Amino acid sequence: MKRKYQGMDKAKRALLQTLRTDFETLRMKMGESISDYFSRTMAIVNKMQIHGEKLEDVTIIEKILLSMTSKFNYVVCSIEESKDTNELSIDELQSSLLIHEQKMNRQSSNEQVLLSSNYHSSKGDGKRKRERKQFWWWEAVAPEI
Repeated sequence: MKRKYQGMDKAKRALLQTLRTDFETLRMKMGESISDYFSRTMAIVNKMQIHGEKLEDVTIIEKILLSMTSKFNYVVCSIEESKDTNELSIDELQSSLLIHEQKMNRQSSNEQVLLSSNYHSSKGDGKRKRERKQFWWWEAVAPEI
């Protein structure tokens, strides 16, 4: 019985070490949403806690803030400056980041609409200029006919 328990204990420690490595190397992927990143992070954290690791919220929060993609740099800075990470909950952090992500997505979709409308209007202007040139050419040639 004692050998069986020791074997299980070693396997548990090895699994916990793998989970720690996963947690330490965790980074947000380019194009990944806040919800998906939090889900990945919390899945690892929950497995670690099941196997006996005690992680405080501040450790998880700091890991998340440090591993965000560069497009969130200004958001991370503002959160670190305006809030005490020792007092912040994981849910509050996720809510705050989700709000910023939604604003960024809305802004980028508005910019795409503007770029698209500018592209179409500039394309139309070029067409009208070409038509005018043909019209002017026709006026220049027409009196001779």
